[in-house]
Amino acid sequence: MKTLLIQSKLLVMIVLLLSTSSLLAQKAETPDYQYNLGAKINDMTITEGGTMVVATNDGLVGVKPGSNDLLFNFTDYGKVKPEELNFIPRAPYVVVGQTGFGGLQTKSAVIDYMSGKVLFSTEKNGWKAIGMSRVLMPANKLIVSGQRKAKEKYAQAVAIYDLNTGEQISFYKFKGSRTAMGTPLVLSDGVIIPTTKGLMKVNMSSGNILWENELKYIGWMVASEDEKDIYAFASTSNKKNTKIYKINANGASAWADEKKVKGNISNFQILPQGIAVVSDVTGGSGTFAAKSESKITLLSAATGDDLWDKAPKTKGYVQHFYIMEDGILFGIREGGINKVSYDGKPLFKKPLKTGENILTMASTPQGLIYITSEDANIVNLETGDQVWKKPLKFKRANVVSSDYDKKNDRYLIAADEKLFAIDANSGTSELLMEADFEGKEDPTSVEVRDGGILLTSDQNMMFLDWEGQSTWHEYKRAPGKSAFGAILAGVTAVATAAASASAAYEAGRERNYLGQYTARGDRLNNLSKGMAAASGASIAEMLKRFNATSATQNAQFILTKLEDGVGLVKLNKDTGALEKEIVLKDKKPTYKVDEFGGILYYKPNDKTIYAYDLNK
Repeated sequence: MKTLLIQSKLLVMIVLLLSTSSLLAQKAETPDYQYNLGAKINDMTITEGGTMVVATNDGLVGVKPGSNDLLFNFTDYGKVKPEELNFIPRAPYVVVGQTGFGGLQTKSAVIDYMSGKVLFSTEKNGWKAIGMSRVLMPANKLIVSGQRKAKEKYAQAVAIYDLNTGEQISFYKFKGSRTAMGTPLVLSDGVIIPTTKGLMKVNMSSGNILWENELKYIGWMVASEDEKDIYAFASTSNKKNTKIYKINANGASAWADEKKVKGNISNFQILPQGIAVVSDVTGGSGTFAAKSESKITLLSAATGDDLWDKAPKTKGYVQHFYIMEDGILFGIREGGINKVSYDGKPLFKKPLKTGENILTMASTPQGLIYITSEDANIVNLETGDQVWKKPLKFKRANVVSSDYDKKNDRYLIAADEKLFAIDANSGTSELLMEADFEGKEDPTSVEVRDGGILLTSDQNMMFLDWEGQSTWHEYKRAPGKSAFGAILAGVTAVATAAASASAAYEAGRERNYLGQYTARGDRLNNLSKGMAAASGASIAEMLKRFNATSATQNAQFILTKLEDGVGLVKLNKDTGALEKEIVLKDKKPTYKVDEFGGILYYKPNDKTIYAYDLNK
């Protein structure tokens, strides 16, 4: 299931229903687990690993159902604000960072929220201030550069820590006035460090300098898989363009001079031909102002020269960027899909026109399927011709959801209050049904179940047979706008912490390769792939949670007004049956639901959290 509201992340579905009063309710005063935090609660986050991390006036607390004890209570930095937390995607770490004068982090700590261990902190590890810290996955390491404490005369240094154990595994102290800047590049035989006097490669075990060059103001670097080719990137002085350098494994310049691309780099891919770069240009005003759009450039591996006499037109920002055997396929946020060969020739007869906001581009046996906020079709990847005679069109929808029906070999698309079915082989489409949802709601998700099709929204659940006929429909009224406004919707799937282009490249070199369109259940099964290359007990525990999830998505958790007050109910997705209800006795309940683990967290007062096991 992919929607405009979700896009590559999974949201906890919280639906507002009115329950029957015949079921015996579990009262709010009898939770399965109770956690007294001793300080005012400011923010609650359900992590990918299932631990609830709570920011309080005293620090940071970890809660993990299974006992009434706190997993950890980190009070070293006092009050922690939500903006001071960085949850590392697909890793069991939260970084707490408090910034001092000059933008440097004077306090920084890395906590394993699965085990509760503090793996690194500036104070305990001898740092006065940190200019850069970065978690490297799947290597499971932390690299830090900055200023040491007074006993080391405030020297500048770089260190690497093993996040499985928290142990320092390498350290290098700069001599003289040299200072680290930018993000170091960790290689198999050393670390390349950008400094104020140029790049230097250091053997972090021996401290020996392997080579130096004079490339200054480098922000970040990437290396080819064999580490023979290294590309370095630096913003120009006006920060509107980017300089690209290529250096050999020995530190010598591989190109005669630097190359410059317009705008800031948002995506790239190292190829045998060279480096393909997407850079975003922000336009201004005036007659000669640049357009706000993406530029796509392919630079020669040998010389750095632009291999294309004429760059492909984008007329907007590149939203999708895929490397194919015969060229580069890209989709534009403002609408449009095109493909260009590595020698710069258009591969489509003409650019394909699409609706705005391309939600999905994926491979199918019939070609490339695309779904936007306005239309959908399958495209021949060799010619650019549309496979379906007519694209499926709908009004610009706030939410578009899709799933693949394996049983009937068809695509299901819910948009504009309608459910469409498209035959995967012929491309013929039909209006399967119009969803008559109550409460002025439209369907926000479509999910193929074993026995039929489930459509849901905030207050509606409707189950259809394979012909689109409703077999049951549950609508429950919301408990009121005041209660709804107090809901904190928990995100328990893929974290959305912003990552730089270089971090994304290191995290997954396959990100720019077109994937197969799969059913919702298959996508859930694939969630753990990004973590599988990492090792460690906490990673293993997270993997168990992800792998178990795909088999347990059989209920929806719902807030409604019950006879004894506002509460949460659990509805079966296949039957609509009410399986459990918990009365919170609070007109404006503040709570979060971990739909993966089946745990309800409820805040009855400013310093306490109740946890209820929804699986019982």
